[in-house]
Amino acid sequence: QVQLIESGGGLVQPGGSLNLSCQVSGLTFSRYTMGWFRQAPGKEREFVSAVRWGGGITYYADSVKGRFTISRDRAKNMVYLQMNSLKPEDTAVYYCAADYLAWATVEDGLEYDYWGRGTQVTVSS
Repeated sequence: QVQLIESGGGLVQPGGSLNLSCQVSGLTFSRYTMGWFRQAPGKEREFVSAVRWGGGITYYADSVKGRFTISRDRAKNMVYLQMNSLKPEDTAVYYCAADYLAWATVEDGLEYDYWGRGTQVTVSS
């Protein structure tokens, strides 16, 4: 059974930081591109960042470039999203997702095979 379990969300002030984690089980981790998406109330789900299967190559939405960092730990089957300089517009539910041997379509959530249930991030003073 494939499971993706996010953690690390919470309430933070503008300018603060959070580190999201995603524990992955039930699949061959090294063969999956891992992505982070988010969905704010009343808005469509949007791509945030991805790290390529096999590791190393990363990709970011323009809105988070320079502030967020994605990484993966093959030994622990974990994916992380370090979020710095958070803004109120970053408030959303953040989802971890897995896409088998993909890279060209990393921004398209419909291409992903597995999803977590999400973790809430709220940026507010």
